[in-house]
Amino acid sequence: MVNNALGNNVITQIGLLVNDIEKTSQKYAEFFGIEKPNWFWTDTADIARTEYRGEPSEARAKLAFFDMGSLQLELIEPDHNPSTWRESLERNGEGFHHIAFMVKGMKEKIAVLEAGGMQLLQKGEYTGGRYAYMDTFQDLKVLVELLEND
Repeated sequence: MVNNALGNNVITQIGLLVNDIEKTSQKYAEFFGIEKPNWFWTDTADIARTEYRGEPSEARAKLAFFDMGSLQLELIEPDHNPSTWRESLERNGEGFHHIAFMVKGMKEKIAVLEAGGMQLLQKGEYTGGRYAYMDTFQDLKVLVELLEND
């Protein structure tokens, strides 16, 4: 891989998996002394066009975001459809899921990482952009999410 394969070395977001987004977001709000954000569902399958391990998936999740200066904390409560969220929650329990980076040229970044042996696990669209979770765990000991906004 070339130097700085992502074109960015700033971690934008840390994602955590939870079983109860309402309870956990309230605890974070109390811990940080800030207002609890409202959670929302990810887009429906017709908009999100989610693919998990190369296959279409109806997976959705409840999301809540805490903007913490230059870093965003994302809480994720997945539904029961196949996804990296559900797989990780069932395998590892609640807690850390990914670090995310903003990128430009999503398809090219995915290709560069795949050429380096890091497979695409899940991808999808959201209003205003797209995301991809790359299986970087063997090399980086963490899952990496790529985010690209329009």
